Amino acid sequence: MSSPYYLKGSALNVRLNSVIGWLARHGLSLAGTAEMSVRGRKSGRMQRIPVNPHTYEGTQYLVSARGHSQWVRNMRAAGGGELRVGRKVREFAAVELPDEEKLLILRTYLEKWGWEVNQYFNGVTAKSSDEEIAAAAQDHPVFRITVKK
Repeated sequence: MSSPYYLKGSALNVRLNSVIGWLARHGLSLAGTAEMSVRGRKSGRMQRIPVNPHTYEGTQYLVSARGHSQWVRNMRAAGGGELRVGRKVREFAAVELPDEEKLLILRTYLEKWGWEVNQYFNGVTAKSSDEEIAAAAQDHPVFRITVKK
């Protein structure tokens, strides 16, 4: 059995993520980015990473372009987290979608964010066939998020 898909970030990616996260934390969202905090499954400490919340048909989702990353594993354990842009903090609950429910969410995510994330989808783009996107779904976890009131 092979390991789940995960593309670790280069040193440059890690540095860029820290800058984008810092900007979001200080109130500057680039194209809708936010800083997500999720409790670490081992450390118990809040881990922060910039994300691209994606809205489809009025519902928000988080897509892991890099695959089964640490934040995905933490989200599975924690069941939610926080999104921050400046002083605005939204606590949310998260439910992971099964692969068969991801097609339209992944397609519209790639339409909006493809300029940034296509490189992580192994040739799959918003213009790919339904079959190609469905085949890539297992490599890209998607969480439906619901903001707690």
